[in-house]
Amino acid sequence: MNPRLNGGGGADGGRAELPALLARDWGLLIIGGGITGAGILLEAARRGLKALLVEQRDFAWGTSSRSSKLVHGGLRYLKEGKFGLTRESVREREHLLREAAGLVEPQSFAFGDYRGRKPGRRMFQLGLAIYDLMAGQRARHHYKRADFLALAPNVATTDLEGGMCYADAKTDDARLVLRVLHEAQRHGGVAVNYLAVDQLLRADGAAAGLAGPAATAGKGGAVCGARLRDGITEATYQVRARLVVSATGAWADGLRAQGGAEPRLRPLRGSHLVLPAWRLPLAQAVSLMHPADGRPVFAFPWEGVTLVGTTDVDHRDNMAHEAAITRAEVDYLMAALHDQFPQLALVERDIIATYAGVRPVIDSGQSDPSKEGREHALWLENGLLTVTGGKLTTFRVIALDALKKAAPLLPGWDAELQPQPVFIQPPPLRYHRRLSVSQAARLRGRYGLQAQALVDAAHDGELETIAGSETIWAQLRWAARGEAVQKLEGLLLRRTRLGLQLRGGGVEVMARVRAICQPELGWSDARWSAEQNAYLALWNSHYSLPAP
Repeated sequence: MNPRLNGGGGADGGRAELPALLARDWGLLIIGGGITGAGILLEAARRGLKALLVEQRDFAWGTSSRSSKLVHGGLRYLKEGKFGLTRESVREREHLLREAAGLVEPQSFAFGDYRGRKPGRRMFQLGLAIYDLMAGQRARHHYKRADFLALAPNVATTDLEGGMCYADAKTDDARLVLRVLHEAQRHGGVAVNYLAVDQLLRADGAAAGLAGPAATAGKGGAVCGARLRDGITEATYQVRARLVVSATGAWADGLRAQGGAEPRLRPLRGSHLVLPAWRLPLAQAVSLMHPADGRPVFAFPWEGVTLVGTTDVDHRDNMAHEAAITRAEVDYLMAALHDQFPQLALVERDIIATYAGVRPVIDSGQSDPSKEGREHALWLENGLLTVTGGKLTTFRVIALDALKKAAPLLPGWDAELQPQPVFIQPPPLRYHRRLSVSQAARLRGRYGLQAQALVDAAHDGELETIAGSETIWAQLRWAARGEAVQKLEGLLLRRTRLGLQLRGGGVEVMARVRAICQPELGWSDARWSAEQNAYLALWNSHYSLPAP
């Protein structure tokens, strides 16, 4: 099987094949290359639909590479009475733990029981009991003070009476998107990055999908396709489809506005800090309530570093620009760390990197952003099916709901829409003395059926781990060879996460990254230098600490 994602590889970025590809007749055109769009592409392709996904930037560029990296039921939703959302999320978490082992991994959370702090022990234990009941297991435990300090030795001890531990899960969100896309490709789905929608095409007076030459851009008529612009070559294309699905998340109101629809979303920003694991060492994730406003904050071990998050504030910046953490958010998260881990005396220079994502939340008019619902929504407006809201954890449920809504608009397509395992289980990797058992499981989880080919493609020394991360050098080669890398930022911030795990975005390892990847990408020396300069400028402006 060709390992390449569409539009990837070679000096031209693999764009030469696009005219013929985009000229095909498509059953489904999916706009948006995050986890929602990827999930819809997979579920549609495996059920026989000719499905094309286009993404205006890079796969997982938006929210789906900037999440909190948690696959969780949403314990806090119980407090808000959203039992259905929590039950659905817990069940999907359990499916992913089984079906995506090595990519979705168990994570134990510790929550200190402090005298006088909310929620109290009884209320928290009741919530955990319901949480476990929904998962069909007992993962919660209460510990006395001394035992809890052995599990979480760096937490504040004043007024500490003990603590609880419960189970959730974590993932590499961008790699989850890429594995879903690879699985969709195996079933015949097509995904192309850096293809932006300039304008939706509409068929005046005709049903969507039946448009002929009269299809035009504008507000009138049912959506029947889109005019696309290639962000790499600047070429333009017209693509026709029986149904167009917008899976653009927090950006969905932009496409809806082309048909005159009023905004319905409230973009909320969640920002995070990344610290070295040695500076904030955690065996358990630690969950806490922020001392200023009582919002949940967490710190947990991830990919060789420690993540701290998250904020939940209205994002009022231009949605065309990349989100970045603000000074106020840095101060907010540092205050939580100082309160929970006072003896570590953490300071800002300990921070390796930062990142911020924008959540697609339906606007219900709540004064407190954190009280807005996290359920997904589907809106069919004049032939455009918008799918937005929801959680990383429930992407399969969201995709199936979208296809159920789409089915009546696709005459002749009558597929069974019950859940199926997300991934085909890959065979074990052939033994390699340079890979530990955990490394082999990690590669199988992230690359599925391609894991063995990745290992086989490694050159001497490329199965070694890159210091400060859990990434091996061979992952860089594989990404450059066949994962539609169009810009250096895509290689270091999404195909791998070195831009978050290494100081300065990985500048100290850039020479070896270049030696491995430049020949695979087919970039000239001038192209590499331009890409490196652009990447480092982006990292300094959006992934480092903001100016004081």
